[in-house]
Amino acid sequence: MQNRQAPPPKKRICICILYFFFAKNVNLKMFKTGGALAKCCHNVFPDPSLARFLCAELTRGYFLEHNEAKYTERRERVYTCMRIPRELEKLMIFGFFLCLDAFLYVFTLLPLRVLLALLHLFTLPCCGLRGSLLLQPAQVCDILKGLIMVLCYSMMHYVDYSMMYHLIRGQSVIKLYIIYNMLEVADRLFSSFGQDILDALYWTATEPKERKRDSIGVIPHFIMAVFYVFLHAILIMVQASTLNVAFNSHNKSLLTIMMSNNFVEIKGSVFKKFEKNNLFQMSNSDIKERFTNYVLLLIVCLRNMEQFSWNPDHLWVLLPDVFMVIASEIAVDIIKHAFITKFNEITADVYSEYRASLAFDLVSSRQKNACTDYSDSVARRMGFIPLPLAVLLIRVVMSSVNVQGALSYSCLLLFYLGMVTLKVLNSIVLLGKSCVYVKRANMEDKLFERPSTAAPGKTPSRTRKTSRGTAPSGTHPTLRPETVPPPPTTSTTPAKEEGMEGTELKHRTPKKDLLDVDRFTICGNRID
Repeated sequence: MQNRQAPPPKKRICICILYFFFAKNVNLKMFKTGGALAKCCHNVFPDPSLARFLCAELTRGYFLEHNEAKYTERRERVYTCMRIPRELEKLMIFGFFLCLDAFLYVFTLLPLRVLLALLHLFTLPCCGLRGSLLLQPAQVCDILKGLIMVLCYSMMHYVDYSMMYHLIRGQSVIKLYIIYNMLEVADRLFSSFGQDILDALYWTATEPKERKRDSIGVIPHFIMAVFYVFLHAILIMVQASTLNVAFNSHNKSLLTIMMSNNFVEIKGSVFKKFEKNNLFQMSNSDIKERFTNYVLLLIVCLRNMEQFSWNPDHLWVLLPDVFMVIASEIAVDIIKHAFITKFNEITADVYSEYRASLAFDLVSSRQKNACTDYSDSVARRMGFIPLPLAVLLIRVVMSSVNVQGALSYSCLLLFYLGMVTLKVLNSIVLLGKSCVYVKRANMEDKLFERPSTAAPGKTPSRTRKTSRGTAPSGTHPTLRPETVPPPPTTSTTPAKEEGMEGTELKHRTPKKDLLDVDRFTICGNRID
């Protein structure tokens, strides 16, 4: 009789484990020492066998209505994400036409306004009106803009676009990728500081002056503004040249890398905390970035068509790459905003509020007592400054198109009239839509409020001085200046104003109204 061979050690261990866990009459005494969890397991499996466990797993049920609020909230989040593309594109389209209106203004109405201001300046001494102002503040700003455009265009003639293109083309792919990222950051920094430079120039030139020698201060501000527009135009030219090199590369690797850079933006913004005002600032930045990219693509197409002698067949070669860049930009914006609204529990209706705020800027700038030009309000709101981009586009068009002969000038005149027609139609449609959006948002009363001269939350120095002495003129002598209620500001909503009746205003409100957000931002962070 042969001896039965014993199983190997590993096999014996596996047999012992299987026997220990899957025996028929194994009880849960070893789990009862674990406390509440062991008791729960004992109640669920009174007869702990493998067959009963499998049967319970296959037939157990659960009721979602026991947690109805949780699942309803999850469903609303899904619906919000599905609504984000439509609401976001509505805002983007409206903002795009706002930027287009401000951009066309530089080419169409600004030259006419400059001519009218110069005509008024030269004919006023002949009329004998010595006591009146020579020029209105708006006319002074128009002349300054015209001078900046002319000087910067003449300076751009000394910059060789072809040499810059070949200089960039000789660099490696990694260097070009780094250069393009640096140019994007520099463009945002230039835009954030450029409008302050222009505003300082406009106010220095138009503020009331007691002495004539005070007007000398306009000269350094004007020189600073000219150099800013010139440097910003060169920056955008380098950016357009880099994009042109990406389009003309054989393997399209650089273009792919530059498009993938847009998806890196999702990582940098999705997982941050955003409030409504921060999301509004980021939306304005996205609108400006999209419009700027469209103009850069137009410049790239013009330069490529010039190199191929305006052959229409080459245009069909460029269109797939152009559509690919635009599609990637739209996809990145949709994904970014969808996840930001999801993580921060912001509804899709907030984009209609943003659209109403942009419409309010347009409607308020059309009033007789407007305190700023519409193109400047768009620049402050979105960070879009049309002057450098317009200088570069004029430089590229004039170098790409040869205007010679009477026929060419006739075509140029017809093209200018077409641009004026487009500008007027676009302004009329935008104004009508803006009135509708303002009316829907119940913001009509804010149009008739007088703008406050002091910053919100700050007390003017003159009122502090008069509070110690006699009452200022225009007030009752028995009333102290401290008892005069401050004028209503637009930085608080009506609901907050009701709660603040009978109390003093705080130094700075924690949440500002969307109408007070007028600074360019980077990735949703406010730059004060």
